[in-house]
Amino acid sequence: MTTTSGKDGLKPTLGLLGVTINAMALIAPGAFLWTTFQLQSPRGSAPNMWASVAVATAIALLTASCFATLSKAYPEAGAGSSYYYAEAAILAKEEHRHFRFARIVKFLTGWSSHLYYWVYPGVMVSFMGTLIIYIGQLFNPTFANNPVSQILLCALFAGLVGFVAFFGVTGSTLINIIINIVQISSLFLLGILFIAFRFANPGFNYEHSNALSVVVPHDFGGLIFQTTIAILLVVGFESATALAGEAINPRRDIPKAVVLSLVVQACICYFFEYFAANFFISDAYAGVVNKAGEATSFVAGLDPKITDIGAAVTAMGLDASKYTGGSIVRGFDAAALSGAPVGDMARILGDRLLGGHGFALVLVLAITVLMALIGTTLSALSTGVRITYAMGADDELPGIFGLLHSKFSTPHIGTIVLTILSAIIGGYGVLNVNNLTQVTLVSNIGTFVFYGLTCLVTFVASIDRLLGDESNFLQAKVIPLAGAFMNFAMMFGVFYFGFTAGGNSAINAQIAIWISAAFFLLGFGYIMVRSLITGKSIFVRPDENHMQVGREQSGNL
Repeated sequence: MTTTSGKDGLKPTLGLLGVTINAMALIAPGAFLWTTFQLQSPRGSAPNMWASVAVATAIALLTASCFATLSKAYPEAGAGSSYYYAEAAILAKEEHRHFRFARIVKFLTGWSSHLYYWVYPGVMVSFMGTLIIYIGQLFNPTFANNPVSQILLCALFAGLVGFVAFFGVTGSTLINIIINIVQISSLFLLGILFIAFRFANPGFNYEHSNALSVVVPHDFGGLIFQTTIAILLVVGFESATALAGEAINPRRDIPKAVVLSLVVQACICYFFEYFAANFFISDAYAGVVNKAGEATSFVAGLDPKITDIGAAVTAMGLDASKYTGGSIVRGFDAAALSGAPVGDMARILGDRLLGGHGFALVLVLAITVLMALIGTTLSALSTGVRITYAMGADDELPGIFGLLHSKFSTPHIGTIVLTILSAIIGGYGVLNVNNLTQVTLVSNIGTFVFYGLTCLVTFVASIDRLLGDESNFLQAKVIPLAGAFMNFAMMFGVFYFGFTAGGNSAINAQIAIWISAAFFLLGFGYIMVRSLITGKSIFVRPDENHMQVGREQSGNL
């Protein structure tokens, strides 16, 4: 499993900035505040939102430390990332009862990464479709208001991103630098406005009574549920390791990029923006709901003193006949029913703090989020196909995935397949919030398994002192075990809520669990059938020189 960098493989063109920026594009804090706030706003767990982001970030930092440690120990991994690390660590075992499982562990790690990498771009496409619909309906309320139009929008966007990814990550790096600068700048402006609004308007009823209430957990169950969603915000740091084949100095730059991308995006950007948004949310944010549960967010704001549905409908200029028997929703309840709660809240800020320019503020923010999602989807798709390429080159997936384009040196077959899959997943997720929640949880289950296995691989490698003299007890043993425990605990958290939460939350979690289970069964079925066809055992035989096996197989990556 050595790298294929060079004239016959992936071209090493990325320095520390390029690797870090491509990883940062996956995290994209400005985009995810906008796209996930609705998913995080059910009243039962919403007060734990900031704390769940902190927990998810802590899990990600533990995992990032493991990725950084492994990438430094195995700079030759190329596009293989954890797929390579898993086999290298197990093959180093001296006893057959240990190293015989190298292929199984390697395949399981690589296959679990696909549950994340193959679904995540589709989730991004769903977010993009929802955002484009929101922007279009700012100008025309009937824009893409039917399922066919929404699905076609997602397919078009997936196709455009796939087209760019086809030509490689070098050109996308400059795009991602610009996108990160723009989105982080707009993010901090929005956060400052959130905080300024509260200080300027102390008379509203705020969801959090003070700043401390924003950051502390409010109940354990709600915290766990929120964290199973919040992990989506911080995934992507490990994408730097999949770019090792395109890094000029992978041993030096990959470990730094893994941690740096996460610290900048999560510990600085996410912590600030989620504090600001939760510090703001109050009865100043309102909308109306009809009997069918269809929310209509306000256009020019709704006076908190209005408590009658008829008066609210009149004030908002809506058709009263559609809202007979409906109700007014405020705060988290309004956010949970709106397709773009952050856009709604930005409208309030612009109207009250920027001289009535709420529409302009919403439009500017929506465009920056649009840019960020383009970078995120591009980076997700580009990263996902690289482990697919590594597995194809290693003959653990159909060999066609291991081919590189003769001109652009990109895994073009994987790019085409993942583009089509992203369009399908995106088209499903854009239709309603339940569909989106289901595909998000599928991606998150894959993330937890992939991250947990990588942490265990780090621990296994540390036992045989494979990580070099620079490793220490905390870095090589405590952190990997803690990371594995936390990731698998969050995975079981999805299972727990899938069978205890009730309502749509339970249904969505159960659908995600069954899809994930079917995915892993498909993977094991594939490796068993392929072993029967090729005669290649799924176990490394005791008479094989297993370290030589590793060196020979490394040539495929």
